[in-house]
Amino acid sequence: MLSARSGNLGRTAQRTRRRTRDPMAAYDALPPALRAWLARAALPWSPASCLRIWQRMQAQGAPTAQALAALDRAEARALMREAQAA
Repeated sequence: MLSARSGNLGRTAQRTRRRTRDPMAAYDALPPALRAWLARAALPWSPASCLRIWQRMQAQGAPTAQALAALDRAEARALMREAQAA
């Protein structure tokens, strides 16, 4: 079921969570390529969740393009879950 969210997050089936730190400071600390991806993302991703995917890919020795592709795949899966919840 889609829930109405306050602010600019729109309607999404994703759970709301309490923030444990300043989201803008977390965003500002991201690598530039990851910040650019997050800025154009279709869903309201948290900087922490994107950073986990990014760091996992970097630990595997993946170049930036592969890390961004992994984020694209994660977003596609999330969008499919959104469509099924609608």
